[in-house]
Amino acid sequence: MTAPAAETITLPVLGMTCASCQHHVESALLGTAGVHSARVDLMGNRAHVVFDPAQVQPESLLSAIRSAGYDVVLPRTGEGAAQEDSLGMAGDAATSSLQTKAWTTLIAGAAAMLLAMPLDSSMGALDHGLMRVLPWLFEIPHDVLRWSLLGVTALLMAWAGRGIYASALRALRHGATTMNTLVSLGTSVAFAWSAYATLYPSTGRPLYYDAVLLILGFLLLGKSLESRAKRRALASLDDLAHLRPVTARRVIDGVQTVVPLEEVQTGDTVAVLPGERFPVDATVLEGRTSVDESMLTGEATPQPREAGARVLAGSLNYDGAVTCRAESLGEATVLAQITRLVEQAQSSRAPMERLADRASAVFVPVVLGLATLTFVAWLFATHSFSLAVAAAVAVLVVACPCAMGLAVPAALTVAVGRGAQIGILFKGGEALERLTHLDVIVLDKTGTLTVGRPVLAGIHPLADTEPNQLLRLAAAAEEQSNHPLAHAILDGARALGIAWPQAQNLQVYPGRGLSATVEGQECLLGNELLFQEMFIPLPAELEPASPGTTRLWMALDQRPVACFDARDALHPDAAAAIRALRRLDSGKSPLRILMLTGDSAAAAAPIAEEAGISEVEAGLDPGNKLARVRALQSSGLRVAMVGDGINDAAALAQADAGIAMGTGADLAQEAGDVLLLRARPSALPAALGLARATLRVMRENLFWAAGYNLLGIPLAAGVFYPRFHLLLTPWLAAAAMAFSSVCVLVNSLRLRRFRPEPATS
Repeated sequence: MTAPAAETITLPVLGMTCASCQHHVESALLGTAGVHSARVDLMGNRAHVVFDPAQVQPESLLSAIRSAGYDVVLPRTGEGAAQEDSLGMAGDAATSSLQTKAWTTLIAGAAAMLLAMPLDSSMGALDHGLMRVLPWLFEIPHDVLRWSLLGVTALLMAWAGRGIYASALRALRHGATTMNTLVSLGTSVAFAWSAYATLYPSTGRPLYYDAVLLILGFLLLGKSLESRAKRRALASLDDLAHLRPVTARRVIDGVQTVVPLEEVQTGDTVAVLPGERFPVDATVLEGRTSVDESMLTGEATPQPREAGARVLAGSLNYDGAVTCRAESLGEATVLAQITRLVEQAQSSRAPMERLADRASAVFVPVVLGLATLTFVAWLFATHSFSLAVAAAVAVLVVACPCAMGLAVPAALTVAVGRGAQIGILFKGGEALERLTHLDVIVLDKTGTLTVGRPVLAGIHPLADTEPNQLLRLAAAAEEQSNHPLAHAILDGARALGIAWPQAQNLQVYPGRGLSATVEGQECLLGNELLFQEMFIPLPAELEPASPGTTRLWMALDQRPVACFDARDALHPDAAAAIRALRRLDSGKSPLRILMLTGDSAAAAAPIAEEAGISEVEAGLDPGNKLARVRALQSSGLRVAMVGDGINDAAALAQADAGIAMGTGADLAQEAGDVLLLRARPSALPAALGLARATLRVMRENLFWAAGYNLLGIPLAAGVFYPRFHLLLTPWLAAAAMAFSSVCVLVNSLRLRRFRPEPATS
């Protein structure tokens, strides 16, 4: 009996605040029987789980997450867009609530600092200055001030800090520690100390009510800013999700009816007016228009579309009314595939993140130990319980595991989203990082450097056979092929008004040609290599193909009868793209650029020369290309392979970085690590440039996050006392902590402004 296939589910997780939370949720899921893998996305607050439905049900996954101390929502099916909108509105409301609580607490903290001044006997000269400015403040009885501060602080801790304390308690019940543990412990110690000093004022102990309120206020303000920055980082995914309209104009018997998109079926006729977006992937039946696909492929110029052309869901109908036949719906559309790939890539892990994950797993326990050590050291050194408490609280609240946990995923999320906007799909953080460590770039010719739409340049019969009859038989055999040369044959036959019969028994020889039965004859079409394998001799007296053309041989029943010449043009921006690649060195030397093609040397040489490529290897089938890539790797070089994702699939998969060129018709089947939806050579240096910019931002974020904690914790502990005495103040430590993760996010958002270098001739 066949075992049921593994299923994947994405669960929105609520209550995660730092990398420690991420680690706890992942551990809880991976400890559940039947779970194959679990990946938690701190940026998007999601858990992606692959599980065996025969062993575990989604409800058990929810229980595992809740048992770890976090809340989770089971996604509703069939309500994707509406659910995203509701979650987005809930996120906006939560951010607004955080801001309200933050500013209320900060204002109360500032007021508490002012009201506490008359109670601090160490103020000295500042007391006399305040007496002159605010004499009424010193007329308030000290007991009234103390009890008022106690009451206001307790109320605000219960209202504004409720979520922080509740999260820390949940984690404690499950034997875990998070950032909220540090803040809760620090503020609770400060509050308890201050409450004791209020109950027993004769001891003269200082009060830290202002510190408690300012710590909570800065933390909540930092969380609200962080939430907004996260939403901006994820904005590209939201933009993609809202491209597809929710209704469609279905046409039945010439009558248009606006219906919900879910009611449209494959084969239905839909009408799209100027200014509307196409609701489904479709084929144009009637009309002519221009289509803006910039949000899908990064192609800024509207593309003409007429009867027979394909249009994509989410693209904008620019200037003409058209009717179309629905081809792909819902999750099968290119838009849905792009959205899915972007979401998967944004929630993936980059290799650089592993170090941060290991550090985050032990971060909070280490900080708790350092805070205890700080308290003991200060107590023995100064015999001042209040100074020891202040230093320990400062250590607890200055530490920030959030910045460490967000350093890499924040940059990755923004970069993947920006890439999608300009037609570059990274399939994950590892793919993006590999793209920054290359020595050699291997390029296919047809469809990569060239336009990829060869035109028939000549027909050469080898016997007294009518050229149109030969073209007719060739078109029948090539009709089911998607090779560029097949398009040249078919376009040539259509241009001459030739109709062709139905072929049977199609067999494809990858990288060499195909065979089929046409009107009872075995029709073989391919290159010289295929004819050599079939032991079919080719005439030696025929003049060679002209430079820049590709020759396709044809045989009927093992007898050569004709050859067809096709010409493909170099893409207009190919030469500029090659120059841009040469400016991107590998760190040790300029990038080496190599062309590998199945075409003949005569066809490849002019294209390579025009593009500015000096290393060319021609006449290679897919196996030869794979072997060449392996040979380069065995010599210690890191190789990127750039191809069309079909004949080059093996080489793309073998390369250190596989880059597939294409319009995104079959995204999920591509072998590459990177997909260039805008099938232009200029997209290649743009992809490498974005990957390198992302790696720089990741390193900057990690340097900041690690440097902040390595410097901030010793400062808060008083290692540099008395030179940096002010940094012992707990509320200053809290302010630094609150804005550390915001700095990481803001730095990552710079990637939204990435602009590819323009391809100039």
